[in-house]
Amino acid sequence: MINKFARDLIENWHLGFVATADAEGNPNVSPKGTFVTHDDTKISFAEMRSPDTLANIAVRPQVEVNFIDILTRRGVLIQGEACYVPRDDARYPSLRPAYTNRWPELEPMFSGFVVVNVTACKPLATPAYDMGVTSEELRAKWMQRVRDFNIIHKGSEVEAC
Repeated sequence: MINKFARDLIENWHLGFVATADAEGNPNVSPKGTFVTHDDTKISFAEMRSPDTLANIAVRPQVEVNFIDILTRRGVLIQGEACYVPRDDARYPSLRPAYTNRWPELEPMFSGFVVVNVTACKPLATPAYDMGVTSEELRAKWMQRVRDFNIIHKGSEVEAC
C-alpha cells in the first residue's frame, strides 16, 4: 500500500497535514512534524498538541494525510483509520523507539501516538508537470525562492495572524 516513493517522502520530510472531521462534519487540518512509517500499511505521529485531532478521531477515525515534497511539488495523499495510543497503553513501548531515536528531546512532551492504518495511498503532483516542467527545474526554482525568502526575512520572528 505505501510505496517506496511515499515511504521515502515521509521518512525524509516527516511533515504531514492531517485532515479530520468532528461529529458534525466540521473539518480540521493540523500539521504534524513527527510522522514515521512502520510498514507498508501503518504510519504514525507523536501526539503533543493535538486536542482537536484527538477529539475528532475519537468520533470519526477516518483521516487523510497529505505529504508533499515542497521543492518538487510531488506528494501523496494517504487515507486511513486512526487510533490514539496513550503512554499507558501496552502498544506504546513498541512504537516509542521510532520516535526517541529521531527526536529524543521531544519524548517528554509525547502524550502518546496516533497510528493510522492506511487504506489508500494516492500520488499528488503539481499541474506544472502537465506542461513539461521537470522535477529538477522545480527543485531549482523553489530552492532559489527559499534562499530569497531567507535573505529578505533574516532574523524575522513569526507573527500571529
